[in-house]
Amino acid sequence: MASIFSRRAFLGATTLAGAGFAFAPLVACGRDPGPSAAAAPIATSEETPAAGPLMTRAIPVSGEKIPVIGMGTSGTFEVGGSATERDPLREVLKRFVAAGATVIDTAPTYGSAEDVLGDLLSEGHVGRELFLATKLSGVTGRAAGLAQFNDSLRRLKTDKVALLQVHNLGDTDTQLALARELKQQGKVRYTGLTHYQEGAQPELADAMRRLKPDFVQINYSPVSRRAEQAIFPLAQDLGIAVMINRAFEDGRLFAQVRNKPVPAWAKDVGAISWAQLFLKFVLSQPAVTVVIPATSKPKNLMDNLGAGVGALLDERQRADLIAALG
Repeated sequence: MASIFSRRAFLGATTLAGAGFAFAPLVACGRDPGPSAAAAPIATSEETPAAGPLMTRAIPVSGEKIPVIGMGTSGTFEVGGSATERDPLREVLKRFVAAGATVIDTAPTYGSAEDVLGDLLSEGHVGRELFLATKLSGVTGRAAGLAQFNDSLRRLKTDKVALLQVHNLGDTDTQLALARELKQQGKVRYTGLTHYQEGAQPELADAMRRLKPDFVQINYSPVSRRAEQAIFPLAQDLGIAVMINRAFEDGRLFAQVRNKPVPAWAKDVGAISWAQLFLKFVLSQPAVTVVIPATSKPKNLMDNLGAGVGALLDERQRADLIAALG
């Protein structure tokens, strides 16, 4: 996210950077890696000696497991073609894959994000498939949606994606029907609905009941908790996976804790930064399947990944974190 004020990277981040992880041709459609392809341990600092693979959670409709820490591309991947702009993103992707993460979310309306992501993935070489998610965004009618999807495939340099979502509930019925048609054709693995504002959650809940998508994507953070009232319980009742955006409130949470040390109890959940606490707060909701913080900085990427290892927050710790932001 933009405006990151306080991010402590793992001291071991250079382990991944210097290890020269081999890249192999990448297929951008998700598949359960299974126990034989366990994620590589994440390097940690001396303050957090316990390391291990990223936690995974199951997608209810299929049982397929995905790592709980993913990555968004809004803003961060909307860059030009210069090495100065793209090299940090290339390193972010390299470390992301090396740590065993798979879920990357994008959209055709995120400026150049699909183009940049597609370029970097096509030139890269990683030994696993990614769970690539994009959207039908700002279009009306089946023909327009199909044209946009085909353009997304071209920009992403792939012939299929793991998840196709109807962005911000736009032309919901028509676009979700198209996504399901593409799923039947094998070009999409899962379908979903998204929004990024709490005010849209009643409408989203109605669509969830009526259309029963495989995924929903919503905003959620310690200061935006409306999803707890309806979306999370409904998702659990209907067997819908939940992807979380805006976990850092577009960076504003870091401004609220600027110059404040992390709570003493952070060590009990293996957290060494506010970012990890914010992400662990999100993941402490059992209905949440994956959270997708965006970053263009390798050190912040490593920090984010650290939230996917170790314990999560209990109710007392959640309340303490909420109070710290009050």
